[in-house]
Amino acid sequence: MKRALVGLRVADFSHVMAGPYATHLLRLLGAEVIKIESPEGGDAMRYYGADRRYDGMAPAFIAVNAGKKSVVLDLKQAEDLGRARRLIERSDVLVENFRPGVVQRLGLDYAAVKPLKPDIVYCSVSGYGQSGPRRDWPAIDNIVQATSGMMSLGGDPDGPPTRVGFPVVDTLTGQTAALAILAALFRRERNGEGEYLDIAMFDATVAFMTSAVVPYLVTGRALERTGNTGYSGQPTSAVFRAGDGRYLSLGVVQQRQFELLARVLGRDHWLEDPRFSDPDRRRANAKDMQAELDAVFASRDAAVWEAELSGAGIPCGLVRSVGEAVSLPGLDERALRVPLTIPGLPGTEQVEVVGPGIVASGGSDESLGPPPRLGEHTAEIVEWLDR
Repeated sequence: MKRALVGLRVADFSHVMAGPYATHLLRLLGAEVIKIESPEGGDAMRYYGADRRYDGMAPAFIAVNAGKKSVVLDLKQAEDLGRARRLIERSDVLVENFRPGVVQRLGLDYAAVKPLKPDIVYCSVSGYGQSGPRRDWPAIDNIVQATSGMMSLGGDPDGPPTRVGFPVVDTLTGQTAALAILAALFRRERNGEGEYLDIAMFDATVAFMTSAVVPYLVTGRALERTGNTGYSGQPTSAVFRAGDGRYLSLGVVQQRQFELLARVLGRDHWLEDPRFSDPDRRRANAKDMQAELDAVFASRDAAVWEAELSGAGIPCGLVRSVGEAVSLPGLDERALRVPLTIPGLPGTEQVEVVGPGIVASGGSDESLGPPPRLGEHTAEIVEWLDR
C-alpha cells in the first residue's frame, strides 16, 4: 500500500526476528527505521545459517531489514549512550527486545526516556513480558511454541508434538507488535499522548491460537491433535495422495459442500450411503470415507484435481513447496515480492523480499533499498545527532 507512515521515525533497538519483523512492517509502510547495533558484530541474525558466504548479510537478516539504516553505538559508553538518547528525542517510535531489565540498567527504559520524548510510542518485545513469574525465562521461537501449547496441537494423535516448520512465533509476535504500535500512533494523533507497549511472545501466541484456546476456556476440554485432518474432524477435510504422487488438501466440512463434492466426483451414491449421509456418520466411518476418496484421487494428477474442484467451488489445494507457492502466476499484482539490489551479495545481487501482504485501493509502493551493512550509516547519523 502507499507509504502511510512517511515522516515517522523508528529507533530500532531490536535484534534477531520478532522485533525486527515489527519494524520491517513499519518500514514497508513508509517509516524511517534506524537500526542501532552493537560494535560486537551487530545483529546476530546477520550470521544466521550454515553458508558462511553470507556472513553479515544472511538471507534471514535480509528478510526483515531491507531499507533500514544501521548505526553502531556502544551503549555502555557515555558518548554513544547520549547519542542514543538524542535519537530517541527525534523519533516517534522505539522498539527494543533486550532481556527484561537490560534497558533499565542502560537508562533507556520508558520511565527514563519519556521526559526526553513525552509522546514516544515505546514497544518492548520479550518472551514472557516485563512482569510475572516467567519474566526472566529465556525464550526463542521453538521454546514458546512448546510453552504456549502450540506444539501440542500439531502432529498425529499418536505421535509426538510437532513444531511448526518456520519461526511462526517470531513472525506473529512481530505482527502483533506492529499492530499495537499503529494503534498507539493512531491514539497519539487523537490525544497527543505516547504509550508503553509490553508485547510478549507467549501472549501473542496464545492470542493467535484463539480458535484452539477458546474452545478449552468454554468447555474445559482441549482440542485433540488431528494430524492432517482439519479440526472439524471430517474425513473430507484432510490430505490425500493423487495419481502423480503429489498431495491434495481437501476442505469439505459442510453438508452442502459434501453433496457438491459427491456430484462433481460422479459419486452420487455416497449421498444414499448410510455411512456417509451426514457429518456425524462420516466422522464415525472416517476410514471408509477416506478409502473411497483415496481411490478417486489416485485416478488423476493433483494439479488437475485442484483446478477442477476449486473451479467447482470445492475447497481444495495442491500441497506446494514454498518455491512453487511464490512462483504462482498473478502474484505481481498482490505486491508480495519486492525486488532488491544488494551490491556484493554472493550469487546474485538481484533478490526479492516479501511484501506486507496488503492490497489497498490507493495502490502500492513497496520499493525498498537494500538491508544496511553493519554500521553503514553510522557516520551520517552520528554527525546528525551531534549537531
